Amino acid sequence: MAEQTQKAFQTQVGIFQNAKLLGKKKSVAKRWYKDVGLGFKTPREAIEGHYIDKKCPFTSDKVSIRGRILTGSVVSVGKMERTIIIRREYLHYIPKYNRYEKRHKNLAAHMSPCFIGVEVGDVVTVGQCRPLSKTVRFNVLRVQKKVVKGAKSFQKF
Repeated sequence: MAEQTQKAFQTQVGIFQNAKLLGKKKSVAKRWYKDVGLGFKTPREAIEGHYIDKKCPFTSDKVSIRGRILTGSVVSVGKMERTIIIRREYLHYIPKYNRYEKRHKNLAAHMSPCFIGVEVGDVVTVGQCRPLSKTVRFNVLRVQKKVVKGAKSFQKF
């Protein structure tokens, strides 16, 4: 059965849980998942895991990925429940001086429990979805672990 951490009983949509009516057989726990498309693979933990997250793009029927696909590095993990902060760095052109300046934007994204062990510095790919809360409009689709390099540098270029 699913790991229940909320006060209300959490179930997946479309999964019938009353095995008593089906027979006396030992039933295998069923799990519903989907392919979000756009070339992103469904994580193994989403297929085999036991979590229930109504905002997960892989195991929930309520969230679909549409719109922008962005990448950035993780700045904050664990301060909010299932939410991370991503820093997107870019260059802004100043025509008067014919030069570029570094700028950044922080972005809040929902991180499904299927991504285990995300740390500060990892590069994540997020996809736009419907508003999940006041500030969250993106969902994590892929995590690339941090590669340790020599000196601190501007990551994008």
